[in-house]
Amino acid sequence: MLRLLLPFTLLALGACALAPAKTPAPLPWDKSRQMVVVTTPDWDATRGTLRRFARDASGTWQPVGEAQPIVVGRSGSGWGFGLNPAPDQAVAAGDPIKREGDGRAPAGVFAIGTAFGYAADADTRLPYQAMDASDWCIDVSGSPLYNRIVDADDVGQAAVEGSTEPMRRDLHADGDQRYRLGFVIEHNPRAVPMAGSCIFAHLWKTPDTATAGCTAMAPDTMDAVLGWLDPALHPVFVLLPDAEYRELRSAWRLPEPTR
Repeated sequence: MLRLLLPFTLLALGACALAPAKTPAPLPWDKSRQMVVVTTPDWDATRGTLRRFARDASGTWQPVGEAQPIVVGRSGSGWGFGLNPAPDQAVAAGDPIKREGDGRAPAGVFAIGTAFGYAADADTRLPYQAMDASDWCIDVSGSPLYNRIVDADDVGQAAVEGSTEPMRRDLHADGDQRYRLGFVIEHNPRAVPMAGSCIFAHLWKTPDTATAGCTAMAPDTMDAVLGWLDPALHPVFVLLPDAEYRELRSAWRLPEPTR
């Protein structure tokens, strides 16, 4: 009986050996060829590092430029709503989840939206929106305009009532230059109530001043990032604490920070 079974056993083993490797599940950012990566020491850290990567013809992420310091939310970071769901095990473990007004920057992988600023134009290939005194980002969760930048001249003053996010902070907040130049991080694109709103990359006030939930950087860093980003290359923005980045890097096919 053993002699009869042996050929079939070898045949089965051979079939297993010749079976093709399982194709990895597709990811929403598989087509991305540019990635802005922000890492922080832990969930509660307010400082971190920004790195840029470009994917070459072989599909390998290559570093671009030098790593630069950034600041994030005054309470650190928490899982946000972007191109990926927060990992189930992370939620079960009690990791923080981004909520409106909590002072945390959203973590995950996010599309990059419109660039904006105080000037009429900017040196970037991203679509750019020059902001006026009537432009606001709506952070009022009950509003039908929640998590949108709107012009009060178009939607009416009543529609922006209660919002704390004027886009011309220089005119509404004693000359504040933090929104002089920046871009939208597409957190909570479906405007889930209380999930967080108006998340940007923008200029920092000082290297030691955390944000309300955005990622802020030096003007030179912002100039380099905006001048490099190309919407034709489907750029994405990634923010993760170091431990989560290491844990998810392989499954999410993220670059290996080399600097």
